Amino acid sequence: MKGTVKTALAALVVLGFAVSPAAAMSRIKDLANIEGIRQNQLLGYGLVVGLNGTGDTLNNTPFTKQSLQAMLERLGVNVRGQQIRTGNVAAVMVTANLPPFATQGTRIDVTASALGDAKSLQGGTLLVTPLLGADGNVYAVAQGSLAIGGFEAEGEAAKITRGVPTVGRLPNGAIIERELDFSLDSLNQLRLALRNPDLTTAKRIAVAINDYMGGPIAEPLDPSTVQLTLPKKPPENVVELLTNIEQLQVEPDNAAKIVIDERSGVIVIGRDVRVSTVAVAQGNLTVTISESPQVSQPAALSRGSTIVVPRTQVGVQEEGKGLAVVQEGVSLQQIVDGLNALGIGPRDLIVILQAIKAAGAIQADIEVM
Repeated sequence: MKGTVKTALAALVVLGFAVSPAAAMSRIKDLANIEGIRQNQLLGYGLVVGLNGTGDTLNNTPFTKQSLQAMLERLGVNVRGQQIRTGNVAAVMVTANLPPFATQGTRIDVTASALGDAKSLQGGTLLVTPLLGADGNVYAVAQGSLAIGGFEAEGEAAKITRGVPTVGRLPNGAIIERELDFSLDSLNQLRLALRNPDLTTAKRIAVAINDYMGGPIAEPLDPSTVQLTLPKKPPENVVELLTNIEQLQVEPDNAAKIVIDERSGVIVIGRDVRVSTVAVAQGNLTVTISESPQVSQPAALSRGSTIVVPRTQVGVQEEGKGLAVVQEGVSLQQIVDGLNALGIGPRDLIVILQAIKAAGAIQADIEVM
């Protein structure tokens, strides 16, 4: 019952935030990304040592054993053919994001995740691990002590695990060794990539930029791209020009959409959703079955036996509201008020919205997560 109340409150709160008389103005910086200014993902494979017996079981994880042998051989220690039994080593995958315009020698954060059957990485140290980009080149090298957000403790008959002890983070744990070649100041053309593609929003962004520059330098190419042709002698350098363009205010436009998460009962209705005239009724059918078995005793001195006689009671009750009419072309607030007048919960509201859509009376896309 408490979970249903929380779900209903969450849905009503989301609907309340969805109601607004007009869309808010947003900066171009919040609506689009500048093509080329982006992060790049890095990946590496390494070893974590110094674990207190919580590392990989070498017999079950041969890649950890092979990596340990190869590392020791590079250090001049020959362990080929020897039985290595240690629980203080774990193989990990190391991930990081290379920021745009990151320079050589700067540091970035990395995350190490256990690859084998290690129980915890707490107290471990990541050995030198090259981090590769999608092109196979090494862009950073990671090493350092891991910070673990979870822990695990167990005894003979009880075990407690909080968080995920097999994932650790190294703040500033990697040093950038290679820079990405990207000269922003030498470009003659730039493209803005909209985070939410929309034709109207792309056109409004282009108009706002052209009004600011006093000339047609911006052109929308498609719903997600606006191309900027920079003047040969701009009054300011490219960085300063883009800084000023990012601060321009634009009213974004979005298609009418209803988003439904059936697992949690959350419903989000966009402000541009409209419906045709439709009548909606909602009812619940409740079936109650109760069992009251009775014991039947034989008469005294008789040859009968004691038996249990089943007694079943079945009740059917139907509850429902009358038809509620939702007028044509009403606003979001009126839609919410009309549906709330039926006194229904989020689960029933999901079914009603889908039924109105099936009847062709709602002008919006319904997206089920």
